[in-house]
Amino acid sequence: MVQLFVPGLEVLRQRRSEKWSGLGPATIGATVAEMDFELAPPVASVLHEAVARSDLGYAHEVTARLREAFTGFAERRLGWRVDPDRLALVPEVMVGLVELCRVLAPGGRIGFATAAYPPFLEQLPAAGFEIRRLPLRADASFDLDRLAAELRDGLRVLILANPHNPTGRVLPRAELEQIAELCAQYDAWVLADEIHAPLVLPGARHVPWLEVSPAARERGIALTSASKAFNLAGLKTALVVTASDRAQDVVRRMPYGAEQVGLLGVIAAETAFAEGDPWLDALIDQLDRNRTLIGEKLPAGITWSPPQATYLAWLDCGGLGLGPDPATVFRDQALVALSPGQDYDPAARDHVRLNFGTGTELLTEILRRMESVLPG
Repeated sequence: MVQLFVPGLEVLRQRRSEKWSGLGPATIGATVAEMDFELAPPVASVLHEAVARSDLGYAHEVTARLREAFTGFAERRLGWRVDPDRLALVPEVMVGLVELCRVLAPGGRIGFATAAYPPFLEQLPAAGFEIRRLPLRADASFDLDRLAAELRDGLRVLILANPHNPTGRVLPRAELEQIAELCAQYDAWVLADEIHAPLVLPGARHVPWLEVSPAARERGIALTSASKAFNLAGLKTALVVTASDRAQDVVRRMPYGAEQVGLLGVIAAETAFAEGDPWLDALIDQLDRNRTLIGEKLPAGITWSPPQATYLAWLDCGGLGLGPDPATVFRDQALVALSPGQDYDPAARDHVRLNFGTGTELLTEILRRMESVLPG
């Protein structure tokens, strides 16, 4: 099996990406969804080759190789048969979501489950939309009655993050079918953010939105990327996938600028999807071990539901007595930077999100530090 490598802290601290920037000299970063592992060797190699030949111009289309690589990856890894002619490029999933909402419901009501990826809460209102929060049930499942009420009240677009961030839950087919039926009943659209789909862990199975039902295909658009699974977020390349003429027409109406991506991102995605399986298998094995390690060493008083996908753990710290902002306590006293729960939902102030996309040694140290500041 391919081996994964995590650089030492002295090298990680030299990284200029968000996760390791702006930290104190002794603080460990476990916030934004970037991983610490070195790149998959085929991806690193192809990027070095592109730079060596000064191949840094414009990316102008979905290349034939990217179409072939992604459709093969989708069928092989996700059981998803994608029409290679129904792919479009966007710089990142969030850009695609905003621009598609502008086409589908300019200034209208956009709904999503909460807790939610923070840019949903920040960027959608800034773009002029009225956001409707759909609080998840205690088990992180959808409140279908609440969804139906919002649809009756004029919700035009549902953004469906599956696997879900921050809980890591993978929605089962039956739940997806119910969501599709409800949205079809009210002629609402579903934009499926499936960026974490390649990171489903053992014990769960992801059902792509466009494989759920004819109704899901007719009024659904999926967005995904190699960025989360292969740690390529800074290369700004994501894919928009459709399965109906009606949805394809929506994608064609996005503005020209929405499709401007980075050439290195296209090159990296081609190689990741075509040649990255052995590295991805090793990654999923490591993340599964990390998930087990958290369950064994999580400080007493913190509760969680182990994620079914992703490298993100949604931790309830309400029983620790750390006050209204446990993330600040862990940052200032344990020197571990975690994502504050209120960034995902104002009602989740007692939560933190832990990024466990790192090696065993560093994760063990993170958990040790967290425990060290708790009352004895």
